[in-house]
Amino acid sequence: MAFASPIPAVHRLLPRPVVFKWAAAAEHLTRRSRTIAAFFDARIEGLMPGWLTFMALACIAKVLTGPIPIRGWEDVLRQSLPYGLVALSPVAGFRLAAGSFPRGLISAQPLLRLACIGRWRSVDPVSACRNPAFGPAGFMASLLVGIILNVPVRTAEYLLAIPSVGAGAPTWAQTLQLAMTADVVVMNFFYMACFVMALRSVPLFPRMLLFTWAVDVGMQFMIADMVARDPALPMSVGTCLKSLLHGNLQKAFISVAVWLPYLLLSDRVNITYRRRIRVP
Repeated sequence: MAFASPIPAVHRLLPRPVVFKWAAAAEHLTRRSRTIAAFFDARIEGLMPGWLTFMALACIAKVLTGPIPIRGWEDVLRQSLPYGLVALSPVAGFRLAAGSFPRGLISAQPLLRLACIGRWRSVDPVSACRNPAFGPAGFMASLLVGIILNVPVRTAEYLLAIPSVGAGAPTWAQTLQLAMTADVVVMNFFYMACFVMALRSVPLFPRMLLFTWAVDVGMQFMIADMVARDPALPMSVGTCLKSLLHGNLQKAFISVAVWLPYLLLSDRVNITYRRRIRVP
């Protein structure tokens, strides 16, 4: 059976019909979650043209409705550059990760174990792949969806919060756009790379996700420090920026609090990414 209960002792205290219904429901959810992973694995590359088309339309709308009038093609190209980088960053992350970790590749385990909580026994890669709990299913599918959603959510926040500014804009506006563009570009790249690594059961995925969370938190503090140095920053803009950065930090810390224990203790995560099973 593909589902393994995290608290099997409880099952011995429940009536057998309840246990069977619980197991059947869990098996059904596991199968549904596998279809989610299979959908992304088969369709994610096909969604790239739609993503680029959407970003091209968003770029045109932002440039044409910017607060500073466009004086020529030079202004158009300069103001379109940030949106082009935002559009290409998840594509680059996908291409790099997919090229580095092709489907079916059995990657070696890291030499140094960082997840040392619990008692585990290593198994060979073939036995790990045959284990019913192997693969990005169950709660891992929810984590996959959460990782991939970071890309459109952060991009939408960027498009709504940051106007298109040109060379004639105040220094604080140009600095703000530069900082926020860098944040979205870097995080879209890393979250997409994490998504591919999780989808293809790459052993380095848990460490890559932890690194991405650390980069995410560091980027928010960097932006706050970078923009706060400009004394000309309007108070209203500073207040909105503070709310945006606080929201990004809050999302990052909530993700760590929710998913880090799962990444350390889950049987599915350990058999899929660390090639080991729990010792009774």
